Amino acid sequence: MSKTYWVTGSAGFIGFHLSQSLLKKGHRVVGVDNFNPYYSPELKRARNELLLRYPHFEFFQMDLTDKNDVLDLVKRYSFDSIFHLAAQAGVRYSLENPEAYLRSNIDGTFHILEAARYFTPHSHLMLASSSSVYGLSQQFPFREDDPADQPVALYGATKRSTELIAHSYSHLFDLKSTMLRFFSVYGPWGRPDVALFRFVEQIVNGEVIEIYNHGDMIRDFTFVDDIVDGIIALDQARVTLDKPRFDIYNIGCSHPRTLMEFITTIEACLGTEAKKKFLPFQPGDIYKSMADITKIESVCGYRPKVQMEEGVARFVKWYQDYFLRA
Repeated sequence: MSKTYWVTGSAGFIGFHLSQSLLKKGHRVVGVDNFNPYYSPELKRARNELLLRYPHFEFFQMDLTDKNDVLDLVKRYSFDSIFHLAAQAGVRYSLENPEAYLRSNIDGTFHILEAARYFTPHSHLMLASSSSVYGLSQQFPFREDDPADQPVALYGATKRSTELIAHSYSHLFDLKSTMLRFFSVYGPWGRPDVALFRFVEQIVNGEVIEIYNHGDMIRDFTFVDDIVDGIIALDQARVTLDKPRFDIYNIGCSHPRTLMEFITTIEACLGTEAKKKFLPFQPGDIYKSMADITKIESVCGYRPKVQMEEGVARFVKWYQDYFLRA
């Protein structure tokens, strides 16, 4: 049965893939994005153009920090679920422009919750969080019930703040809300500021890649298709469950790889050895991330399918098709 979904950040990386998947399944999607210039708005517009080809996609250019615009939009529709993925992304950028994170991540989420409270109280709210909330935790793999009160960057702090605010709204106004803690998402149409995109671009251009902590870092790299499959399956499962009204889930690969393995895989896909510059650990970074996905697996049968080697190869092919053969 066709449903109506609201996807914020629909021109963003995960939002685009989620919207496209929902549209391919025959659902109606209302997308919202403000084409934030943090990275190339042209890339976001290109994603959006692909979504506009679907007859059941409606798009509104909107900034979620404008509460009146948000409320006016929500009054027009009856949403089955709301996927709130819009946010100011990036860890290091929060050191340069902290105000952007407070406005987008906290104010924007607050306005979504207010809209749901007054106009769509029966919608299932799914809100993007991040593995960054675990911060300095040394308990591996990260579990949803681990302490998450020591984020090392403002980005993680704002994501944890939205979890707490969402919990409060769920408790006070009986909103069914689900927080999604994503782990190191990568894939085609990815963000230019993340490691995979940046490394591929620099290697292709013959530039030096900068490798922090001298390459001694471990990440739970998760392919975007697995993330989207997890979001959709979890939404379907949570809609049928009355309790708990608020919950948190990791969505990751649960198979961490070293940064140097990642770089070696990129080099193999490009057939080129990177010029490397090794640097110290950067403020705001964490040494290791790894998701315990037992909880989401038990609820909806989620299991990631795409191994890093395949995922990197698929990104490289997209990059070459999009940038080098245009």
